[in-house]
Amino acid sequence: MCTCHGVPAMGSCPVLPFVLLFSASLLSTGDGDKVLVYPMDGSHWINMKILLKALYSRGHQITVLRSSTSWYISEFSPYYTSITVPQEQSQNIESQTFMTSFLETSLEVRRNKGSLWALFEFYRNVFDLVKGNNQIVAKLISSVLENKTLIRELKEPGYDLFLTDPVFPGGVLLAHYLKLPLVFNVRWISIGEAHFAIAPTPLSYVPAVFSHCSDKMDFFQRVSNIFYQSMLIYMYKYVSSPPYQAICDDHFGNNVSIMSLLQNADLWLMRVDYIFEFPRPTMPNIIYIGGFQGKPAKPLPSHLEEFMQSSGKYGVIVMTLGTLLNDLGSELSETFASAFANLPQKVLWRHAGKRPATLGNNTMLLDWLPQNDVLGHPKTKAFVTHGGTNGIYQAIYHGVPVLGIPLIFDQDDNMVRLKARGVAEMIEVTSTDVEALTSALKNIVDPKKPYKQNMMKLSQLHHDKPIKPIDNAVFWMEHVMRHKGASHLRTEAYKLPLHAYYNLDVMAVFLVFGLLITKFSWASCRCIIGCFTMKKKAKLE
Repeated sequence: MCTCHGVPAMGSCPVLPFVLLFSASLLSTGDGDKVLVYPMDGSHWINMKILLKALYSRGHQITVLRSSTSWYISEFSPYYTSITVPQEQSQNIESQTFMTSFLETSLEVRRNKGSLWALFEFYRNVFDLVKGNNQIVAKLISSVLENKTLIRELKEPGYDLFLTDPVFPGGVLLAHYLKLPLVFNVRWISIGEAHFAIAPTPLSYVPAVFSHCSDKMDFFQRVSNIFYQSMLIYMYKYVSSPPYQAICDDHFGNNVSIMSLLQNADLWLMRVDYIFEFPRPTMPNIIYIGGFQGKPAKPLPSHLEEFMQSSGKYGVIVMTLGTLLNDLGSELSETFASAFANLPQKVLWRHAGKRPATLGNNTMLLDWLPQNDVLGHPKTKAFVTHGGTNGIYQAIYHGVPVLGIPLIFDQDDNMVRLKARGVAEMIEVTSTDVEALTSALKNIVDPKKPYKQNMMKLSQLHHDKPIKPIDNAVFWMEHVMRHKGASHLRTEAYKLPLHAYYNLDVMAVFLVFGLLITKFSWASCRCIIGCFTMKKKAKLE
């Protein structure tokens, strides 16, 4: 037996070398494979970086292909090496100025909600954004494919995996060109929610993006749901797909489409789970990692901890609108400031722009806050958010009820899902006033209301899993690397023509045979009746 005090010498404790070797083996359980990553910037990069850190901790070598205009994606990192591709024009979604303008236009459209003009302006606004960004990404990927020196640099390491976010599918084209196993970190693609590309999707109970429907739809909601999905299909075919299809035609031949390349991916790491998402048909190569961002809260900086503790029995409300949308404009900011001033709770507000004149003494404005750590603090009573997926899952992880103020993109649909679970309420930001906002905030934090209890139940369900979402993601990425792909999980249905997929040819054959049998039966009956009639007539004569 060896009793160790402090740090003993190796020879004095024969158990220690074994412990060190065992610990080293645990740290090097990864295969040290090489991963090439083509990410998307903004909030999408925040969650992609979590996957990269997890892969790095397993000993994998990571290379990130980034644009010279990247906003969030740093050229230097302890977790990866980078290859920077020159780009003249950045994507619009990487520009704070552009996104502020886009938000202003979106809010103006929402103020006229219900009119045909508003519907037209909504889609024109979205289509312009999508078209411009896809053209920029397609131009960048085209320059990569035509850069023989860069292509040689990408081929030489012998990468084992290509990881990308396919919302703008430039990485999909590059992975196909390099012939690498392809894994998606995904929720959205150009045809809408990612399931729509690879899994059966009955529109009778699967809500389309922008429909604001739940999985319980009446007749008119189903009509609306079909309309919204039809618009997304139109956007894919005529707005987002053409720039990439031109690259497919140039480099892969006319029989390859961007959709077929998407459907050919080995693995889809889906950034939702069925704690949040509505149940629906799925496929074996869809792995649900919803909440992989979740982690225990760390201690807050002293000034924030002091503020939290000063809230007493009433607690704190946290408000933040994510990466791009922190400035609501002076009018809306004054409305929120006035409503917050009416509350007994204290408020932490990540705010950009001019300081509101009506700001109460109970509210602290911050340029940035440690969102996960604040949401995990026991004094936090509610989360006011635009409804981004990252923030929603952090709220679920820590059991914090939500007041949603959806602004753009999928945020309304995200809040519909939370509201259906009884853990959130949502307000229409363009029509709310101080009184309505104050009432909504008081409802969310009221202990007599079911929001907190429902969210705690949702949080318990989220945590009740055999494996953490991030560990599940890493396992399946390593599974693809070990087996050089995951074709055994992928359906071949996407290779079928439309008439074969829906068995229209089989139904047509059955219909023809049915008609022939019916005609034969009818002719036989007429013949028998005719013979019987002739015999009867002969007897009478």
